[in-house]
Amino acid sequence: MTFQSIRYGKKMAAFGLLLVATFCMGRHVGISADKPSDAASTAARGSSPSPKRTYHNQITPIENRRFEAPPLIEQAGADLSVRAWRFSYNARGIIEVPNCIRADRTAAIMVHPWGIDDGQGWRTPEPAGVADFCTVEKNHLAGRHTAKIVNPLLKRLRKHVNLVLYSLRGSEHPAHKHVYHSARYRPTAQERARGIKKLRRILSEFEYRGEPLPAELTISDEHPFRDYFQQFPEIDAGPKYNNNEFWDLPIPACSDVDVHPDDVVYYDADGYAGLRDFLKEQGVEHVILTDYATDMCFYSTTAGYQNLSRDFNVFLVGDATLATFPANNTPRYATNAHISYASLNQFVTQCS
Repeated sequence: MTFQSIRYGKKMAAFGLLLVATFCMGRHVGISADKPSDAASTAARGSSPSPKRTYHNQITPIENRRFEAPPLIEQAGADLSVRAWRFSYNARGIIEVPNCIRADRTAAIMVHPWGIDDGQGWRTPEPAGVADFCTVEKNHLAGRHTAKIVNPLLKRLRKHVNLVLYSLRGSEHPAHKHVYHSARYRPTAQERARGIKKLRRILSEFEYRGEPLPAELTISDEHPFRDYFQQFPEIDAGPKYNNNEFWDLPIPACSDVDVHPDDVVYYDADGYAGLRDFLKEQGVEHVILTDYATDMCFYSTTAGYQNLSRDFNVFLVGDATLATFPANNTPRYATNAHISYASLNQFVTQCS
């Protein structure tokens, strides 16, 4: 079975993740930027849509508990086709919905592309520190996914969409200002070259070493499990294991994504209201959302879909995200599960 890709060029290389493929067998669910659909062309010749309209929720069976519904968005002048799906318990299955949107009113956003263990200097602290996917090997796996899936997607979209934006944790560090184009400032090429050197120097000078795991724990006979987990919890990313001021370092965008000088970086500490207003000022109505990690950053951070879906039409790219995957050597099952839960209230598309 094949799946629809963004057809600006060749199809993306597969990464071997199950993700949403199990839900979309035999259908073209994805994004394309070919000619607008007939419906979109007709809409482009007509008048602007009214603020409110009646949507005829006619659910047509396809097969295997999958249904097709009429388009939700048929925008005048549409040049980007995005077929997406959601799950409905009441409809007893997957509902696929075609949409025709304007690329110049669309933003492609990647949430938290943390540049860790990728050669830029920010590293997982040893011997027991944690960050991002929490082990060097898993961080490298995420980097490969970015390089093979997310980066090609953003490169194709960049030629057409209003803007490409990345969100980063925390506040804008002084070293960030001259590396990334933000909502406040755009550095020159000369500033960017100097800024990259400064950022990497700051990262390379940090001591990436914390304390080892505790050798002894004090536990009671009555509640040994409780005492054990209180003293040795599931994760401690604080100064004990990561070293003091680790999280104050200027987190870079990962080197596996090609950050273009026109791309914008937005910092979580600036808040969602600022991001919303910035996107609105650029004329953005739709968001194609990718990220790390599906179960946390994708959902609940400043540029997560919990916020964005209140003010924009958001398409989650189900195969351009990875969930954290504790106790597993692959993210496919965790990502599938979290995308499945998200599909109860969000539309999901895919690129590969």
